[in-house]
Amino acid sequence: MDFSDFNISIVGLGLIGGSFAKSLRKCGFKNLWAIDINQENLRKAEELNIIDKGFTNPSIPLSKSDITIICLYPELVVKFIQDNLKNFKENSIITDATGVKSNIVEVIQNLIRDDIDFIGGHPMAGKESKGFDISSAKIFENADYILTPTMRNKPENIKLLKEIIKEMKFEKIVETSVKDHDEMIAYVSQLPHIIATSIMNNSMADKENICSGGSFKDITRVSNVNSDLWVELLIENKDNVVKQIKDFITQLEVIENLIDLKDYHKLKEIFDKGRENKERI
Repeated sequence: MDFSDFNISIVGLGLIGGSFAKSLRKCGFKNLWAIDINQENLRKAEELNIIDKGFTNPSIPLSKSDITIICLYPELVVKFIQDNLKNFKENSIITDATGVKSNIVEVIQNLIRDDIDFIGGHPMAGKESKGFDISSAKIFENADYILTPTMRNKPENIKLLKEIIKEMKFEKIVETSVKDHDEMIAYVSQLPHIIATSIMNNSMADKENICSGGSFKDITRVSNVNSDLWVELLIENKDNVVKQIKDFITQLEVIENLIDLKDYHKLKEIFDKGRENKERI
């Protein structure tokens, strides 16, 4: 698809926003702009020709942007839109990249102008650390992208976003409701981060000279989290997260009891079922 007539702005030039910029740079947009309070990141992006121009004042690029991608923490996404309602270009598209959706999408749909189309988005990609300096277009390659459109969204705008996402080399695009998104994310993303953190806070972590194998490294990789972001994500999605934690505790208790009873066969059934589910998913 020819994107040469589109102006696009990225709000927040951190890990995800920077990765968006580096990936979108290859797509041939008329103008690719970034908005951030960090002038150093904007300067770097300009010097590296990742963006055409960086702005600390949102009103200038927003008034000319056909598409705005907001890569901020959930509460800041809402605040940014509230603060800039008058600045967005008429009939433009806004999307986000936050890891929770229910509260965000509902609030934004109720406050934006009728001519603006907000379509919730979530690239299922990232790194354990944060910041523009470690951003990379490669984190999106072969990853999944979730869109959470509503009845209010225009089909042609959803189609346009999908074309852009495909151009960024995402492998699969999934459309789902905000409710289903948040339930799924609590299981596939937020629970694993909680488990990894719990393992690293286990009393054994205080021991010196621990020898670890690949399984320990794999399961604890995501414990190196951006805690400011993840605490907000977990609280925003607390009902779904708490449900997944309770389900997980139940699974642990079953395994604990079977080990205590030395029930080889039932324990083997559980591990076999886990392997089968892993292969299916």
